[in-house]
Amino acid sequence: MQEDTTIEDLELSELHLDALREICNIGMGHAATALNQMIGKTISLSIPKITISSISEAPEMVGGNERVVAGIHLRVWGDIQGNILLIFPRESARAICALLTGGEPDNELILSEMHASALREVGNIVASSYLSAMETLLGKTLFPSVPDVAFDMAGAIIEYVLVQISEQADRILVVEAAFSGEDESINGHFFLMSDFKSLRVILQSAKVMASEDQPG
Repeated sequence: MQEDTTIEDLELSELHLDALREICNIGMGHAATALNQMIGKTISLSIPKITISSISEAPEMVGGNERVVAGIHLRVWGDIQGNILLIFPRESARAICALLTGGEPDNELILSEMHASALREVGNIVASSYLSAMETLLGKTLFPSVPDVAFDMAGAIIEYVLVQISEQADRILVVEAAFSGEDESINGHFFLMSDFKSLRVILQSAKVMASEDQPG
């Protein structure tokens, strides 16, 4: 494949998409299990939605630029590079913090250091579980950075992440899944964003998986 190939030139067959969904679904399952154990509540994840998205479209994926959310951001390093972003609406972030710290949900407009630390741990556990599953499936080395936490409008948080990606590509692979709690007090979104070079690595592995699934 030529180095000047762009993400728009890739042909994603149904076999590729099915393999990508399988990889991401298993990773999400591991992440959900880790989150369940951490907060002591049953959390489920939707089937991952995989798109090649324009960077400018990303804020709408979480309810609009002005929605106040907690964002947990990690860089992914290793054989595949990208960004993981966890987005929790304000009320869900407060509920998670209350569960982890043993207190009551508060109405503060900013995060205390204790709450920020709790959310960093959420990001670390979820990302590490997800990447560990992907390592096993893809045979690649992956590890997360230390999480950053912000409590701001969704547009501002996503813009911070996407500025870093836009230096490499105008369009990115976005893997999106929604969290939902049994009592609806906790919900949010998980995003894995990768540029073209990393997508190519993932697709090479997905192609192998898709080929192995075909009848001989």
